[in-house]
Amino acid sequence: MSDLSIPLFPLRTVLFPGGPLPLRIFEPRYLGMIARCMKDNTQFGVVLAASDAESSHVDADSDTFLGNSIGTLATITDWYQGSDGILGITARGGSRLIIRSHHREPDGLFIGDIDLLPAETEVALPTEYAPMAKLLEVIISDLGILYNDIDMRYEDASWIGYRLAEILPIDLDEKQYCLEMSDPLGRIEFLQPLLRSLRQETSE
Repeated sequence: MSDLSIPLFPLRTVLFPGGPLPLRIFEPRYLGMIARCMKDNTQFGVVLAASDAESSHVDADSDTFLGNSIGTLATITDWYQGSDGILGITARGGSRLIIRSHHREPDGLFIGDIDLLPAETEVALPTEYAPMAKLLEVIISDLGILYNDIDMRYEDASWIGYRLAEILPIDLDEKQYCLEMSDPLGRIEFLQPLLRSLRQETSE
């Protein structure tokens, strides 16, 4: 069993290492989780939830509710109180994690026993993929404030792949596949035809 236990936040999104995650928090269980994380300077885990995770017939104690066993650590980097009273936060993706076991607290919050997966080493982006980096640079410049505090590494294939996977409007299953991959160049190769297809669709 893992010796690291953290709260889990199942979401219909995929958080990648080094990436931003803006959230609006309103459920009591997650408001309490965020308050504890901010007070204790601790992290929580983001995992892709099952597509029907919020439906009434789903057993919320089952693995199918969480959807996937591989997710990402999240660190809160900013917060604000909206005019509607809803708490807004921005989190940053850290290490990838794998959930070894989990249980559900009385308030509905999931707690997972996790192991951290090794960080990818920096890999130089091959010349043939340079246009993907150039396009990403244009996209990020258009996205504005969300990426203002992100360390830009346009020469790193791992960083490029993570950013493209989180930004491109591809299926969540494809995003999750990119997260689970441990080969930076393999991720780039997987994304290249998807990016080409998206560009063709927008130009038609």
